[in-house]
Amino acid sequence: MMIVMMSHGMPYWSILPVVVVAAFFLVRTFIIFHDCCHGSFLRSARGNRLIGYLTGVLTFTSFQSWRVDHLRHHATSGQLDHRGFGDVWTMTCEEYRAASWVTRLKYRVYRMPVFMFFFGPLFVFVIGNRFTPKGSTPRERLGVVATNLGIGALAAVLSLIFGFRTYIGIQLPVILLSGTIGIWLFYVQHQFDPGYWERDGRWDQYRAAMAGASYYRLPGILRWLTGNIGIHHIHHLRPRIPNYHLWEALHSAPEASDVESLSFPQSLRALRFNLWHEGEKRFLSFREARRLPAAS
Repeated sequence: MMIVMMSHGMPYWSILPVVVVAAFFLVRTFIIFHDCCHGSFLRSARGNRLIGYLTGVLTFTSFQSWRVDHLRHHATSGQLDHRGFGDVWTMTCEEYRAASWVTRLKYRVYRMPVFMFFFGPLFVFVIGNRFTPKGSTPRERLGVVATNLGIGALAAVLSLIFGFRTYIGIQLPVILLSGTIGIWLFYVQHQFDPGYWERDGRWDQYRAAMAGASYYRLPGILRWLTGNIGIHHIHHLRPRIPNYHLWEALHSAPEASDVESLSFPQSLRALRFNLWHEGEKRFLSFREARRLPAAS
């Protein structure tokens, strides 16, 4: 539809509502990619890999590299001593106070909504995913190269058929908007009140899933478009449940649904959650952290 609209010379702003629809479908495509990384979308391991690589090209994300990083995220979610794998950079109040002014500045910029949700998708999906992370295995590096070649080949074919300007005019806003939606979903799934973070000796996997991952309550159409990923506590409890069974799993046992859900208006409060207070076991804003006693 966007190609037809652009080829008929319609104003560019008129395609933007269609961009929103396409972006949500790309988010759903990423959830399929995500399930393939867990080996849960299909029963066949080979089928999961094949669809994972194909949807990885569509979502600008390497299947093998992202899979390894994401599985580490599941293994370390909520562990203060093992941060840095597929999570949002989170500092404790004490760490922030002890950090240099350069580190504090970088952290504050990183936590700015305009940076995280607007520049973040450009950096992560368009730029960052084109390179292999430090310490990657040869298989992971090969996966990144294969994904980059797939993206390049698809871009070349579509540009030859419809024109490079049309390809960029459609692909860029869709990947950026879907990236913004995806980063927001991932952010609110682990940055909410009160949340869960513990040191190794006190960390509990069940608590990390049920208290450290949110149940983001969305309308039915948004649940479908986002592949039920808002039922994130169940996903972290049982990652091998595919997205199309999460709603059933939520209502299959009282303890699964007996958690406080997070509505969209409530989730907006997460934008001011910047630092983790180990003593009070909750998130604080930068302003609240400044009011703490020096020895807190």
